[in-house]
This record gives sequence, C-alpha cells and structure tokens, in this order.
Amino acid sequence: MSTVERTKIFEAERPRLLRLAAGVLADHAEAEDVVQQAWLRLHRTEAEIENPPAWLTTVTTRLCLDRLKARTPVPAPEIGPPDTAPDPADEVVLADAVGVALQLVLDRLSPQQRVAFVLHESFGVEFSTIAAVLDTTPAAARKLASRARAEVGRSAPEGRAADGEVVDAFMAAARQGDLQRLVRLLAPGVTVTADDAAILAGTPQRIDGREEVAAFFDGSAHAALPVFVGSRPAAAWFHRGRARVLFDITVVDGLVAHITFRAAPEVLAQVVRRDGQRPRA
Repeated sequence: MSTVERTKIFEAERPRLLRLAAGVLADHAEAEDVVQQAWLRLHRTEAEIENPPAWLTTVTTRLCLDRLKARTPVPAPEIGPPDTAPDPADEVVLADAVGVALQLVLDRLSPQQRVAFVLHESFGVEFSTIAAVLDTTPAAARKLASRARAEVGRSAPEGRAADGEVVDAFMAAARQGDLQRLVRLLAPGVTVTADDAAILAGTPQRIDGREEVAAFFDGSAHAALPVFVGSRPAAAWFHRGRARVLFDITVVDGLVAHITFRAAPEVLAQVVRRDGQRPRA
C-alpha cells in the first residue's frame, strides 16, 4: 500500500477515530494527539495490513489505554498527513461523545473498564475485538463493560452527576490548570460574585461569562479544600487550618452556574470539611 493510499484511508477514518479517542479520553487535545500517533504508526509500518480500519481502531484504542494508564504527554510528531488541522466541528463531536456527567463517572472507572464501556456502548464494537485490544478474553471484556455500565447507572441517575461531583471536578480542574475542562464544566451564563467580607479579603467583586470565569480559576485554588456549608457541597480556601473564604457553588443541570465568594464570619462558622460526599470524621 502506497503512502498516498494510506493517507486516503486515514483521512476517511479520521473523524471516527477522533470520536473514539474523545469518547475514551474525554479530552479533545489528547484525542488529537492519539489519532496523530495512530497515523504515524500506519505511515511507518512495513507490515501488510489486511483491514486498515480495524487496524487503526486497535492502534488508536491501545494508545488511549496507554494514556489512561499513565496520562503522560506524547512528543509532537514530526510529520503528518495533509490537511489535518483541528476542525472546529470536532469540539462539537467531543461534546456529543462525552457529556459532563458521564465524563465524571468515566474518570472513576479503571482504564480497562472505561475502554470496554466506550467501545461497546458508544461504538458497538464486538467483545472479541475489545478482548484483542485489552489482551484478554471476550468473556472478561464483556464483564468489564458490564461492571462499567453498572457503575454508570449507579453514579449518574437520569444522566446527571451529583452536584458534589461537579464541584469537586471543577476545583480539581482549577488546581491542575485544565482550562478546557473548566470551560466544559461552566454554564454559558456563569457569574461570580462576592460578599463584602470576601471583597475585603481580596476576591474579585464580580466576573461574568464562561471564558472569563475559567481564566480566573485556571491554575488557581491550590489551597481550596472540599467542604459542606450547611448541607451543600462547596469548597473553601484555608489558611493555617481555618476556612477564610468559602466558594459557594451553585450547580444547575450538571454545570457550574454561579459561584459566590463568602467570608462573613457567620457563614464560615457553618463550614465543615468533607471527604468526597461525606462529612470528614
């Protein structure tokens, strides 16, 4: 098979491979990297490939599995097929492939469960193929997908994540500087406000808009810890063991819709540390 033929095949398969990688990894940039790596392997292999689409599916999935296991960056490839610049429509593909609620649940699955679930449930891949990718038996692959499906059913009733999971995912993305994930977790009309005590402590008085709020939190909140305020899950900035500013987060339909910085003493008195969705012992 010539380079031209391989490029033509890859270009025909690229949208599907990108959907697959985005579905497994829940990250558009990583999905692009993985698909590019799959192209490089196709370009460089000297073996005769009987079924290029199946071969590309296997290679892409195994690269995703490696990413899930390690989450380490892959060097940028030095060559690539023509006209493979990221398409803005791919962002829509990603939004369709993995909703925010499902993404939060997938993050808790093992890499093998996640691959088995996404391949079978989203793409209808046979368990014999999944087994080959995971180097296991079809029965074991079926069991991995079944366990993942049960976890998704328990954790995301009606397709939505619990408010506390959204709060924790948002704060984790802020600490990790994951701007893309911050944006995905924010409602389009999100606002940030603050009470007088918080403003005196140095918080902004108001921030409006998804991009602006995401930019403010990007790489910040390293001293924020998960808390309850009353019965609501939230986060708070702690200093010398004491809560100084509460991040009172309102979640609507699985997205962060409003954040209020609160530092009034009577509010901070209600703050209780938590582990996950339970008060800390």
